[in-house]
Amino acid sequence: QVQVVEYGGGSVQAGGSLRLSCVASGRTFGISTMRWFRQAAGKEREFVAGIRWAGGSTEYADDVKGRFTMSRDSGKNTGYLQMNSLKAEDTAAYYCVARAYNTGDYDFWGQGTQVTVTA
Repeated sequence: QVQVVEYGGGSVQAGGSLRLSCVASGRTFGISTMRWFRQAAGKEREFVAGIRWAGGSTEYADDVKGRFTMSRDSGKNTGYLQMNSLKAEDTAAYYCVARAYNTGDYDFWGQGTQVTVTA
């Protein structure tokens, strides 16, 4: 069993910054990957960023490259999404998805947290 909980959503002005946290917990597991998705109202859910836990390699959607940075604190089983230079287009519900070695390609989803960027 893996539980995923997100923190840090809220409202921020355009050009500002926000940091989202994703905490994964559960027994007998090791995180393999953690990804962030977002879904704006009336839009499809889209990939934002991902990280491989072992080596810390990251990947990003084109429209957030240079503005968003993903990192992790392995000791805390926590991933972070640092969002800078936020735009109105970044307004969405953000979801964290974790995978663990012992559950293979099963996705454990967080509850989602709303990010609203105001002009």
